[in-house]
Amino acid sequence: MKKLAMTAGFAIAMGMSAAAMAHPTNSGYVTDSTDTVWRTGFGECWHTGFWSKEDATVEGCDGYKKMAAAPTPAPAPAPAPAMASADRKFAVFFDFDSAVVDSVSDIVNYVNGMGQINSIRLIGNADPIGTSAYNDALSKRRAENVAAALRSAGVDGSKMTVDHLGETAPVAQCSGRGAALISCLRADRRVDVQITGKK
Repeated sequence: MKKLAMTAGFAIAMGMSAAAMAHPTNSGYVTDSTDTVWRTGFGECWHTGFWSKEDATVEGCDGYKKMAAAPTPAPAPAPAPAMASADRKFAVFFDFDSAVVDSVSDIVNYVNGMGQINSIRLIGNADPIGTSAYNDALSKRRAENVAAALRSAGVDGSKMTVDHLGETAPVAQCSGRGAALISCLRADRRVDVQITGKK
């Protein structure tokens, strides 16, 4: 009778061990057919003989620590807008035999809107009426006066170069005499302003 009881107990134990096997999902723990980890009366998880610390992946078992969610990365700063080359020419015109600057506001506004100024080149010119020497000096005064007006308006003088060509770079095609000729030659009485930089 004792032998029969032992045999029956052994068969039951074998059946239980077959039903309660380690499942790949909960590797290292004894589970039932629904993959639920067996627990002792004290709530401790049952290990298989192959359990190791690396198997502590079941919540509530063996010091399992829930992985903290990775912090949301801060958004990357917006890239700085790329600056493009922005070269432009202006002309400041003068009355006959005058070096008085009327206005440079359009040039100043353009310069203030630039992201970077590389250079501002001023080239004075004169019409061909009068002697070459006089016109050369007049074109120089015109360029210097435009430079002074720009500096007074806040434009960086270190970016400026001042040059003059006298009457040697005409653009007007004129004929005639007197007031009509003077009026026609207005395009030659100028300071060319060449600005290079980036916007």
